Order: sequence, then C-alpha cells, then structure tokens
Amino acid sequence: MGQSISTVAGAQNRRSSPVIIYSMKKETDDIDDVIVDLFNDFDYSSNIPDECLACIFHFLTSGDRKSCSLVCRRWLHVEGQSRHRLSLNAQSELVTVVPFIFSRFDSVTKLALKCDRRSVSIDDDALVLISLRCRNLTRLKLRSCRELTDTGMEAFAKNCKGLKKLSCGSCAFGAKGMNAVLNNCALMEELSVKRLRGITDGAAAEPIGPGVAGGSLRVICLKELYNGQCFGPMIIGSKNLRTLKLFRCSGDWDKILEVIAEQVEGLVEIHLERLQVSDAGLSAISKCLILEILHLVKTPECTNNGLKIVAESCKLLRKLHIDGWKTNRISDEGLIAVAKHCPNLQELVLIGVNPTCASLEKLATNCLNLERLALCGSETVGDPELSCIAAKCIALRKLCIKSCPVSDQGMEALAGGCPNLVKVKVKKCRLVTSESADWLRTTRGSVAVNLDTPEPENPDATSASDGGVPEAGNENRQVAGQVRGVNIASSSTGRSNSFKARLGLTTGRNLVACTFRRWSSFGGSSSSRNN
Repeated sequence: MGQSISTVAGAQNRRSSPVIIYSMKKETDDIDDVIVDLFNDFDYSSNIPDECLACIFHFLTSGDRKSCSLVCRRWLHVEGQSRHRLSLNAQSELVTVVPFIFSRFDSVTKLALKCDRRSVSIDDDALVLISLRCRNLTRLKLRSCRELTDTGMEAFAKNCKGLKKLSCGSCAFGAKGMNAVLNNCALMEELSVKRLRGITDGAAAEPIGPGVAGGSLRVICLKELYNGQCFGPMIIGSKNLRTLKLFRCSGDWDKILEVIAEQVEGLVEIHLERLQVSDAGLSAISKCLILEILHLVKTPECTNNGLKIVAESCKLLRKLHIDGWKTNRISDEGLIAVAKHCPNLQELVLIGVNPTCASLEKLATNCLNLERLALCGSETVGDPELSCIAAKCIALRKLCIKSCPVSDQGMEALAGGCPNLVKVKVKKCRLVTSESADWLRTTRGSVAVNLDTPEPENPDATSASDGGVPEAGNENRQVAGQVRGVNIASSSTGRSNSFKARLGLTTGRNLVACTFRRWSSFGGSSSSRNN
C-alpha cells in the first residue's frame, strides 16, 4: 500500500501544530485524501500550570531537560527556573559567562564548582559574582579551586548566609576563610573539609571556631588534613553535633576526643580512620552514651581494653566496623564484651580481625537483631566458624566472607541455617568452588549468592598474608600487582607499569568499602543519620 505525506503551508506560531494531509492510495486506484488535525491547532501544554510542568521536568534526566528547554520560550523559562542543582566546570574562563548562566538558572540552591587539577580555577572575583547571583544557595561543593583565597570566601559567606552544607577539597584558602564562613552562616548543618592547603602548619595555625554555626552544625567530616587539630575548637563548640568523621588527620587525637566527649553529648556516629588514637581516646568516646555507629579503621593503638570500655557504656550501638590492620590487638575478648553489652547490634564488619567460634556464638546468641555480618581477611574464620554462624545467627540477612579459609563444607552449612538469609557474598576464598555456590543457589532459591573466584597469582607481585588482606605498607603494591597479573599485562597498548599501577589502585581501593556502604542503606534503620 503506497503512502505519501505533505504539510499544509501557512503561518504557524510556535504553539500551533501543523495540519498533516495523508494521501493514501488504495490498490483499486481509488484515492481518498484524509486530513488529520492531530492537535486541533492548539498547544495542550498551555493548560498545564508552570508548577506542574516544573514537577514533570524533575523526573527527566539532565539531557532530556535540555531537549525540553528547546521546545518553546515558555518551556525554556520554566526549565531554567525549576533547576535547583547545578554543576559547573570551575576553570578561570567561567567568570565571563556567569551572568548569562545565572540569568537563566536563577533558582539554583545547590552548586558544585569543580576544576581539573591541571587547569587554572576561578578566582575570588568569580566566586563573589556567583554569590551575588545565588543568594539563596544552601549547598556548595568546591573541588580543586586553588585560586580562591580567604578574601573571596569571606565575601561569599556574607552574600550567602543561608548556606547549610559546605564541602571543599584541595582548595588553597585557609583558617580565615573557614572562620568567615562559620561566622556568617548561622544555618550551617554539614561541613566537609579535605586537603585544605591554606592552613598554617604548627603552633602558628589559627584556630577555627564554631562561630554562629555552632548551634546548627550536625555533621563534621575532616579528611587528610596535616594540621586538622586546629578544627578542635569548632568541633568542641558544636553542641548539637551528631556525626563526627576523622580520616587520616595527623597528630595525637586522644586529648581532643576527651574534651569533645565532655562538651558534645549528642554524638550518635563516630568514624576514625588511620588516626593516632589509643584506648584513652576510646575511653573518651565511651562517654557518648547514645552512640549508635562506630567505625575504627586502621587505628593500631586501639586494643581489646578500649573496645570493652566502649561496649560497657555505649549500649545503644547498632553498627560496628573494625579494621584491625592485622595487628591482633582486637580479638575475641573485645568482641565478647560487645556481644554482652550491645544487644541492639545490627551490623558488624570485621576486617583483619581474627574472631573464633567463642565470640561469634556470643554475638549470635545475645545480638538477636544482627542482620548484616562481614568477615574479611580473617585467618581464624573457617568452616567451623561459618557453621556456627549458620546455626546461631537467626536474624542474619546479609553475609560477606572475603579472604578467609572457608571451603565448600562451610558453604553447605549455610543451606540449612540462617532462615532469614537473602544475600551471600564470597570473595577471594580459594577453597570455595563455583559448584558449591551453584548448589547453594539451587537449594535456597531465595538467596542471592555472589561468588568471586580468585584469579591466578602473579609470581612477581608482592604477596599478602594467608588471609588475603594486604599488610600495612604493602596494600597498594598488592592491588596494583593483582591488576597487572589479570588483565592489563595482556594488553598491547604499550602503557607503562606506573600507569598500570595507578589504574590498579583506582580499581581496587574501595572494593570492600563500596560493598559495606550499600549495606548501610539496607533496612532504613539508620534514622539517626543527617544527610
């Protein structure tokens, strides 16, 4: 059947739709012209209020929103005014187009300014110009904006006093700029600082106080700060602080933690990673009586004694993550104390810690709400321990075993235990075969089984200990070696070994952390988080 299409000519405005003439030729040579006016020469979207149209745009991807903005002037206007989140390349050339960008997007409340490390970033003038155009800004993220100074941050803070969340990384301003923000933004709830280069070293460092934000700050996260202790007054003065995260900040933190615990009574979440903190610091943390979440990651001076003090006082603990770094300073003794005093425990992650059936049985018996368990790089977790988990952990829903000496026999024990189990992850356990994983899937169809079979080792790579988790100092080399031994070495691209190593680090650095981060959102039980 032949078919031809033509369009009726005539003056049409942007809201009118074309009248289409379909000429359909029948096989009997009879020709009927059918005129179809699809939209009745009327823009039906004009009946939709701007607020409803904006709501529809919120369900679209960024690319689809851009396409919609080209339909007509009204859609362009509504799309621009309804866009509240914007991410911009913060190179120095941005200053020339700031007026045009924020004339269209005049309702932005969440702004990200990110610059490539090899490029020249925006300076104070550009930041001030942005602040004048975005006085309703509530969230700001700065990345690698090295041309910003204390002067620019002070001017920005005076123009955007409604700021609630600030995240800055690899910036060059210092304590004066940070104090300016805290002295002007009384609604500040969350502050994240990483590699702030402008902070003076040593005793000459200017202390950073809470300012007018002391009553509103709920979350403080400090990462990779050479002189992070100058933030001590700010932390101590944040009376309503709920979450404190300290990652790889130099200096002795025991004394600061003691003062924090005495002055801040509402802490419910504490993360300490690669920090110089000992049992004295844990003893201070034990004064946070409503603490629910505790992460101790690669803090080698923390021992069973400190963990016991925390467990005896923080009876509301729900989530506990410990990376013992294979120092064997936290073992059954500390875990049994947790089992005895923390009956509300729901999530337990042990990395480089060596529990046995003694502590696992106590945890299963006393912590009846234990739903998520991860055991990684443990030399003592074998088939008997896995069988103990299967028999005793009635509430367990998600289980992760990595680099442990378990075998198919332990996997078989899971088939008849843990009645609420929905997900099992087994990684780098060389004695577990794909046949046992398939058998477990068949036996318990409702359980998702994820088996990561280990790749053959590269004899040139630095080997880890028997548990499979890298020793201190060898972590980076091992991950890079694993990647070289698997895929990259067989490529013919001619890339250097240093590039392969960097790629290996990027690939493997957060493998375990990503798994546990997904788990943390499970069940909706972390109501105390303030994101």
